[in-house]
Parts: sequence; structure tokens; C-alpha cells
Amino acid sequence: MIIFVIVILIFATFASATVAMMGKRNVSAMETRIQSFRDHAVERDDVDDILELSFGARVLRPAVEGLAHGATGLLPQSVLADIQRQLMMAGHPMKLNTFVTFWLVSIAAFTLIGVMMLFSLGGIQGLGLFLLLLVVGYVFPRQWLKGKVKAKQKLVIKALPDNLDLITTCVEAGLGLDAALSRVAERGEGPLALELQRMLRDVAMGKLRREAMEEMADRVGVEELTTFITSIIQAEQLGVAIAQVLRVQSDQLRTARRQRAEKAAHEAPIKMIFPLVLLIFPSFLAVILAPAAIRISQAL
Repeated sequence: MIIFVIVILIFATFASATVAMMGKRNVSAMETRIQSFRDHAVERDDVDDILELSFGARVLRPAVEGLAHGATGLLPQSVLADIQRQLMMAGHPMKLNTFVTFWLVSIAAFTLIGVMMLFSLGGIQGLGLFLLLLVVGYVFPRQWLKGKVKAKQKLVIKALPDNLDLITTCVEAGLGLDAALSRVAERGEGPLALELQRMLRDVAMGKLRREAMEEMADRVGVEELTTFITSIIQAEQLGVAIAQVLRVQSDQLRTARRQRAEKAAHEAPIKMIFPLVLLIFPSFLAVILAPAAIRISQAL
């Protein structure tokens, strides 16, 4: 009887272990199938999302990005570094690959127009126009980027004296330099205020103020701002009072602004000569001499 019970217990043990292993195997197989269905559903969702995109986003954009990446690899590193620096100084209007794409599209478009002009006109005139359009297509993106940089620098130069006066007033009133810069960045407008906000964020994230201000000077590329930052850094290193340095820099910037205004006023008459000679004087001559010419022609 005891032997029979032992046999039954052993059989039950093996049977339960077998059932458990089979159940585990079935569960793992079921989980595997469920996971495969989930992966398939995710893949279908990805395919559906891709198919919902436009033709340009699915085909043209990757092709253009690949072409721009290849062209970026072919350009010299010095040219790419110069373009990247100008993009940084312009406020990052686009990425490097996007600008290279814009450059290629400009060259291709002007070259196509030049070829059309060459076949339509022919001869030396068509060849000259083709070469001219080719040069324009090559130079136009770089000149556009330089124009963006100069426009930003003009805004910074225009806003710098007033903002420096405000910084000087805040420091003389008892605020620290960081608090004064923060006050000007909050109340100011334009690229100078944005650069100050970025510099203060870098300082808040743990970067040294000297390094953050030097990077701001490199991003802007304005001589007056670079001189101001250099003076602040030297004053901190030598232990000179910041308020005194700010007062001197503020006076110098106001003097420089007055000198620029006087220079522009002196250049105005010279710049007015060309529109006067080419546009205004011919109109005056036509208005004054036309009645006399008509009467002379009638009398004769």
C-alpha cells in the first residue's frame, strides 16, 4: 500500500511538472505570437505614417538632403568652417546642409537660365550672359548670408550705446553686473537682447562668465561689443571698479555713435549726386525744354 502511494505521488509530481512546463511553453509561444502581432502593428503604423506624408517629404527631401550631404563632403573644410561661422553670426537662419542645398539650387537654377539664354541668343553675347548668370548663381547665396550678418551687426551697433547706458545706470544704482545684464536682456529688443539672454543662460548652466561673454563676442562679431567685453574681463582680472569701466565705455560708444552720424551726414551729398544726375536732372530738362522744343518745331 505504501509502495502504491509512493508511485502515485511520483507520478503526480512528474505529471504536474510536465503540465507546468507545457503551460509555460504554451504561454511563451503565445506571448511570442502576441509580440509578433504587436511588432507587425507598429510596422504597419509606421508605414501608414510614412504614406500619409507628401511626395516631397517622402522622396524629394531625402534626395536633396543626400545631395547636400555629398556636396558638403566635397567642399573644403575651410569653406565649410567659414560658412558655419557666418551662419552663427547671422543668428542661424538655416543649417549648414540647408545652406549648401540652397547654394546648389542657386547654381543649378542660374546655370539653367544661362543655358537657355545661350541657345536663344548665341554668339559672344549669349556666352557672356551665360558666364554672368553662372557667377551670379555662385555668388548670390554667399552675398545673401553676408547681408544677413551685416544687418544683424547694424542692429547690435545701433542698440549697444543705449543698452550700455542702462547697464551703467543699473550698476551705479547698486546692482551686480549679472543682474544689470539680466535687466537689460529682459527689457531690450533685437539681436543684442537675444545674445545677452543666451549668454546669461550659459552662465546659469555653469559656464564661466568670461567664456560666455567671449563666445557672445565671437557670435556677434562687432568691434565695439568685443572692446566692451574685453574691458569688463580685464577689469575683473585687475580688480578695477566695474562702474568706472562701464562709464568710460559708455562715453566712448556715444562718441563713436556721434562720429558715425557725422560721417553719414558728410557722405550724403556725395551719394545724392548719382540719382540727381541720372534721374532728377533729365526729368527737369524734359519738363523745361520740352515746351520750347515743341514751339520751335511748330515755328519751323
